[in-house]
Amino acid sequence: MKAYTVLYERGERNWSAYVPDLPGCVATGKTREETERRIREAVAFHIEGLTVDGMPVPEPTVEAGTVFAPA
Repeated sequence: MKAYTVLYERGERNWSAYVPDLPGCVATGKTREETERRIREAVAFHIEGLTVDGMPVPEPTVEAGTVFAPA
């Protein structure tokens, strides 16, 4: 099983998520929880599509971290 980094962004009225290692793999939802569920589904669907099309599934390369800025 591969672990892909997902980036979540809060908008004015919803959340969005994308997977940098899987270009085009995105999801949105009204809540973070809904968006998390949808991005898991999107990743599975994206990888299935690559496999069916005989294309390579990219290896995870992106890592995320948090940097605290002075107040």
